[in-house]
Amino acid sequence: MSTLFFTSDHHFGHKNIIKFSERPFTDVDEMDEILIQKWNEKINPEDEVYHLGDFGLSSSGKLRKILDRLHGKIYLINGNHEKSAQACHTRFEWIKDYHELVVKDDEFPRGEQMIVLFHYAMREWNASHWGTYHLYGHSHGTLADNPNSLSFDIGVDCHDFYPLSYEKVKAIMKTKSWKPPFEKSNR
Repeated sequence: MSTLFFTSDHHFGHKNIIKFSERPFTDVDEMDEILIQKWNEKINPEDEVYHLGDFGLSSSGKLRKILDRLHGKIYLINGNHEKSAQACHTRFEWIKDYHELVVKDDEFPRGEQMIVLFHYAMREWNASHWGTYHLYGHSHGTLADNPNSLSFDIGVDCHDFYPLSYEKVKAIMKTKSWKPPFEKSNR
């Protein structure tokens, strides 16, 4: 049985991201190796991984070698740095700009939970007023989390460089103080 995972902004091969995001790596080779290790610690070959953009900024040949080492079936949401990833399109299940994922989950009304996947943070998204989740990347932890919003930055810079499982995403969302905007008060 596969498990769902979510992540973003690995920037494989991108030397300057170490400085820009103050990543604790001495060089790009160390960064890439640790990112691969942390990915494969969590993800099994049959798992599904939704990557929300900025996969890598190396040559497509180098990126292909990294992709060949990563476990899982990878679905890619385009970020603003995907030229090399798009050249390796056969390694991805699909590449899209935006996706609304429906997860079967008996804890939710109608037995499912929708998650809006986009590289960029949004203040409103489809069915947000009904409790739909929104996961995004791009900001590398620079946006303050909104405890009243069922959204957060799924990027590796925010999660000790690990992908998060659907169960972990759901646990984080349960800590939010979001209330349905059309909820009737007890008057």
